[in-house]
Formats: sequence, structure tokens, C-alpha cells
Amino acid sequence: MTRERMAIHPFILAHGGVVHEDGVRGPRDFSELWTTWGWEPYVWVGLILSAYMYAAGLRRMWRDPGAGHGIKTWEAWCYAGGWFALFVALVSPLHPWGSVLLSAHMTQHEILMLVGAPLIVLGRPILVYLHALPRHWAAALGRASNHPAWRTTWQAFSAPLPAFLIHSALLWLWHIPAWFNATIDNELLHTLQHLSFLVPALLFWWALIHHGPNAVGYGLAVLYLFLIALHSQLLGVLMTFARSIWYTAYAQTTQSWGLSPLQDQQLAGLIMWIPAGVVYIIAALALMAGWMREAEARAVRREHADERDASPPANVEVSS
Repeated sequence: MTRERMAIHPFILAHGGVVHEDGVRGPRDFSELWTTWGWEPYVWVGLILSAYMYAAGLRRMWRDPGAGHGIKTWEAWCYAGGWFALFVALVSPLHPWGSVLLSAHMTQHEILMLVGAPLIVLGRPILVYLHALPRHWAAALGRASNHPAWRTTWQAFSAPLPAFLIHSALLWLWHIPAWFNATIDNELLHTLQHLSFLVPALLFWWALIHHGPNAVGYGLAVLYLFLIALHSQLLGVLMTFARSIWYTAYAQTTQSWGLSPLQDQQLAGLIMWIPAGVVYIIAALALMAGWMREAEARAVRREHADERDASPPANVEVSS
């Protein structure tokens, strides 16, 4: 169908896609895909505001001492990479593509959870955002964060086990076919789905990276990564080998891309199963490397302490 015969309604669909005259939604080929972007205003506002806040906070932190003070340069680059991952997932043509292909939709979610979330956490955005605020606002937020009620709540939800359970539960709940199908044409539900993937993922990665930087913390982090990889890959395997279509919202949208709905679902399952599994393996290896460095540092400190205990006082003469 030519572009002249298309009726474009950019804010009707949850994925910022197009509606054709025959009622079929979304881009039908690559020529339409590259001209179709996500234009939801609140997404653009959120991305622009977060980028401005981080840049402003970083400028203040690095103004006098220089780059690397408070936030290391590599941490700032991690945040930039995470921000770009969110842009790709929520604004780029991948976003409307998710309205016609489940595999594209799955890629979008994996980018949110496995690329954007950990990179943003590594960038330590809360600290930088606070430096972007007026000093009295930052001081007020600092005092509020030290309130016993808030500290108790935060500690309860940001520990590795609760963060793992919340992230895991929402991952499975949103893949219930009725829930997933409902998000395709409902903007509010689709936004809620994205937030339900992104925010718990941020909490989970924060719990792994920042909650316990010691040998015990590294060990638990590797364990939880193994567990979440196990059950998310199980979901991918079930989707890959399913003999029926789970998500009927894609039953009429995949053919123009050369895929049957079942093939599209199998590809989505493979994306959740294999590439996502590779990301978890890389993260686990990085944490294991940190675990070994921490164990080595502890051994060196223990050896030095033993040497100090064994050496005689400076004012005691040792007889031959």
C-alpha cells in the first residue's frame, strides 16, 4: 500500500504507530518503519529532563575539582549508554515496530531491562541529580531520605531478595497473554507495562551492584543473576516451543514481514532465551571477577595484619 493511501493517526496506538485505511496498524515494511517513530510527549519530556539533570549535576560536580570527581568518567559514560538504550527502546522505530511484531516488542523490553537499566544504575544518577537541584532542595531531600520510615521502606525493597522477587513476578505477570494483548492498543496499559519492566529492573540491578560491595554481596549477586536468568530463559523456552499462538494481538500483523504469527512468537522466545542469557552470563562473570578481587584484597589485608601482629615492637631489642 502506498503512503498516499495511508491514514496516519500518530497518537491512537500504544506504540506510536500508524493505522492504515484497512484498519491494520503499524508499519508494514522497512520503508515505512524508518519514517515511524515514537512521539509520546511524556517519553520525550522524561528523556530530555533526565539528560539535562544528569548533565547539569555532572557539570557542578566536575566544575572545580575536574572530571572524575565524585562520579568517574566511565560511570558517566555508562549513564549515557543507558540513556541511549532507553531512547532506542522507547522512541526509535523499534517502538512502533513492536506494534506489529512480537519479536520487536520483546527486543524492546530486553533493551529496557538488560541494557538500559544496568547502565543507568552504574551511572549513579541519584547522586548526580541531587547536585543538579538547588542546594536547599537537595538538603531537604537528604533529610527526608534519612527519615526512619523511608529508610526502613527502602531497605526492605532494595535488598537483593525483595528486588529479585518483584522483578521476577512482574516479568511473568506481564507475559500472561490476556495482559500482554491488552497493552497493544491501550496507551495507559502499555506505559504501565514499560514502567513495570524498567523500574523493577533498576531496583534489581541497584541491589546487585550497590547493595553489598563485598565478598558476601558479590556471591549473592551472582546467585540472583543465575536465578533470574534461569526463570526468564524458561519463559523464553516455553514461548519458543509453544505449538499455539499466545498473543493473538499479533495474529494479523506479521505477514507483511515474512513471518507467521507462530514464527514471530518463536523468534521472540529465542530473543528472551539466548541473547538475554548471554547478557546475564556477562554480568555474572563481571561480578565473579569483582568477587575474586575482593577475596584477594581481603587475603592481602589479613596477611598484612598477621605480619603486624607477629613483628616485635620498635622499642624492643631482639637478641641474637
